Amino acid sequence: MSSPDPQVRAARNQSTSSARPGARGPVVAVTGAASGVGALLTARLAASDEVRQVVAIDERRGGCEAAQWQILDVRDPAIAEKLRGADVVVHLALDLDLETDAAARTAYNVRGTQTVLTAAAAAGVHRVVLCTSAMVYGALPDNELPLSEDAELRATAEATGVGDLLEIERLARRAPRAHPGLNVTVVRPGVLVGGMDTALTRYFESPRLLVVAGSRPAWQFCHVDDLCSALEYAVLEKADGELAVGCDGWLEQEEVEELSGIRRMELPSAVALGAAARLHRIGLTPSPAGDLAYTMYPWVVSGSRLHDAGWRPKYTNEEVLAELLEEVAGRHTVAGRRLGRKDATAAGAAGATVALLGAAAVVRRARKARRRI
Repeated sequence: MSSPDPQVRAARNQSTSSARPGARGPVVAVTGAASGVGALLTARLAASDEVRQVVAIDERRGGCEAAQWQILDVRDPAIAEKLRGADVVVHLALDLDLETDAAARTAYNVRGTQTVLTAAAAAGVHRVVLCTSAMVYGALPDNELPLSEDAELRATAEATGVGDLLEIERLARRAPRAHPGLNVTVVRPGVLVGGMDTALTRYFESPRLLVVAGSRPAWQFCHVDDLCSALEYAVLEKADGELAVGCDGWLEQEEVEELSGIRRMELPSAVALGAAARLHRIGLTPSPAGDLAYTMYPWVVSGSRLHDAGWRPKYTNEEVLAELLEEVAGRHTVAGRRLGRKDATAAGAAGATVALLGAAAVVRRARKARRRI
């Protein structure tokens, strides 16, 4: 997960003092602490009166001077020694980059989580907090609005990184049985905004919003600050189990279009999904066709467990969407692929959809030509 430098710097500047001597509360280890959500959470916890000490773990040193830094790969079994004395581990060292090779990404994410869970148990840690995504519920036309935390996980591995997240969820369920005394909390955010680069944030970089005919989109966002506050609740054991987090309620597609000022282009399902699959298969776009499902059908969560514990989001869906639109202003994405300014101008007002279909047509023509040779 990545975060813009100004935001990370601001979070770091809020947390440059040492932990208070004699402070009570847990010792918390954070993996992936040098960047993104990990950096923001490390700064937040280091500034908290309810946390005694923060152990920051990453392959490079970050900017939070108040944390105790340990530099290593989370897949290294030596991490067990670095976790000794910690009460809670928050595992945020995940690679969900669209451009990362899928096999390498899975190897890092799954092996890293396995190692952290095993090492935490060996070190006597009593709680591990994992962060996946509300995407694990799946985006399906018959999903309830909203979904409860204990709804069945019906996602498939067809969207970017979701297969990894489902495996992490499986490891989370198995860990307390494999390691008695180890408690695992899983936090599942909605569409994460605040320096994130995902297939869902790139959806708003297109000159037209692709809408699949007959679909029923429902948009629920989650600001990174709200995710960090929810993670802090989990760290302090104010809430546990499976915790869904996001803004209250959701936005219908028509509301998103009105608020964003971006017009839609509607396509039949077979055309949109077929073209997306072909373009991804030949390497022209980073997003598989499965990513489209999350723009077609609802996967809104209630967040009732956090709400029952007293947590409330700071941001509304409208506010987060406005921030997202500011972040992506000037970026140009066609069918999930970033374009330079010259290429974006060439794409013109027809936007992502026409480019997607046009590329698909070029592919078909090229294949026919090859068959004739």
